[in-house]
Amino acid sequence: MDLSNLKPPKGMKHPKKRIGRGQGSGNGKTAGRGHKGAKSRSGYKFKRGFEGGQMPLHRRVPKRGFHNPFRVEYEVVNLDTLAMKFDVGTVITPDLMRERGLVPGGKRPVKVLARGDVGKALTIHAHKFSGKAAEKIAAAGGSAEALQIG
Repeated sequence: MDLSNLKPPKGMKHPKKRIGRGQGSGNGKTAGRGHKGAKSRSGYKFKRGFEGGQMPLHRRVPKRGFHNPFRVEYEVVNLDTLAMKFDVGTVITPDLMRERGLVPGGKRPVKVLARGDVGKALTIHAHKFSGKAAEKIAAAGGSAEALQIG
């Protein structure tokens, strides 16, 4: 095999359908549109989700529950992880957590949860703290400072 005898697989290439070019083209008269009906007319455009008059799926399926448009989703970090990754006296910010790979790179706010023990005096800046997490940080001699979301 070389470049001189390369060709596409059988059935891949086929001539373009020349519509509306008379009976001899094989697509004369109705030009492949069938007889009558909306699809045979010029300018026909069906709406997104249209199912031929049948009730469309997005209207057939019932709506359930409540979706709060103002919900804030947090990236969570636990105290034991912070204690393991940072030294005493470090000022821990969400950007530093992202840098160290504790929080994914998105722009979601960060919440600190209370799993594990701190055992070190750490200054933690985050958008939110669970009640127990704030207590544990204060008990270890550190401080928990809440940042504004936005």
